[in-house]
Amino acid sequence: MVIIRPIRSSDYDVLHQIAVESGHGFTSLPVNEELLVSRINRATKSFHTPVETCGDEGYLFVMEDLETGEVVGTSGIEAAVGLNDAFYHYHIGKVVHSSRELNIYNNVEILSLNNDYTGTSELCTLYLRDNYRVNNNGRFLSKCRLLFMAEHQHRFNQTVIAEMRGVSDDNGNSPFWQWLEEHFFSMDFPTADYLTGIGRKEFIAELMPKYPIYVSLLSKEAQKVIGKVHQQTVPALRLLENEGFNHRGYVDIFDAGPTVEAQLKSIKTVRNSNRLTINIGGVTTTNKQMICNTKVREFRAVLMPVDIDLDNKCATIDQQTADALQVANGDMVRIAST
Repeated sequence: MVIIRPIRSSDYDVLHQIAVESGHGFTSLPVNEELLVSRINRATKSFHTPVETCGDEGYLFVMEDLETGEVVGTSGIEAAVGLNDAFYHYHIGKVVHSSRELNIYNNVEILSLNNDYTGTSELCTLYLRDNYRVNNNGRFLSKCRLLFMAEHQHRFNQTVIAEMRGVSDDNGNSPFWQWLEEHFFSMDFPTADYLTGIGRKEFIAELMPKYPIYVSLLSKEAQKVIGKVHQQTVPALRLLENEGFNHRGYVDIFDAGPTVEAQLKSIKTVRNSNRLTINIGGVTTTNKQMICNTKVREFRAVLMPVDIDLDNKCATIDQQTADALQVANGDMVRIAST
């Protein structure tokens, strides 16, 4: 059985390895000891601090194989982005150049730098090791965050976003960034991505073009990848689209990957999850559901069979599942399908 729980300081070594494995474009996990330790400490503080509204909290979860004790993946949520560091995006817009006298009408796409998503909650830092990408583990690792948000909605903004990894090659070369590098930045994509990941974002405001960029002036290669995702990110995008997330024209300033958004209460898993009282006993179904307890600092989630009785607002789980969730008869759990 695998469980999902809050990260602990003892998970540092595996988090560092995940940061190495995840490669270029995974900005939220830089290969930097000080930053990774800080990320773990901040997550621990966030899980342990009572809050009435969303602020500068960052929640980081890990997936653990209970049989081996091995941590095999991670996923995270930022409660409110951009409160301490500027949070930039490009927005794809249009301008019209026309001449009635000459009967010429041109509709031109532009990219405008903005901070429109400041204060929104963000799904981030999703990574699962290759040998565990089976049995719906990837979906579970991603969607368990939505179960946590459904249970603790006061901790999050009503607008939720996710930045999807854009197109780059195995060496971290981004066609979109190559154009920006040539004309404005004079540094490669992995360097810019790393500096952002460790919080050194001043260079963006200092070097980024201050005026809208005409898309037609970009290289053909750069134009083709605007709003496109990395091939490894396609399943993650499809999952979020199925949850009700939409792309409203915002893209990453480095690789032009799309940012998708949804309203928290409208997200499918949030909307369709049920808070039920549990009974511990024999389970007749083999149909697995996501189940989480209602705690914060001792949050636990599993993907296990459960008998659901919506009429009586209760559910039956076996003892193994109850032990993994750290719950007893009569406790509340939240349940949703994968």
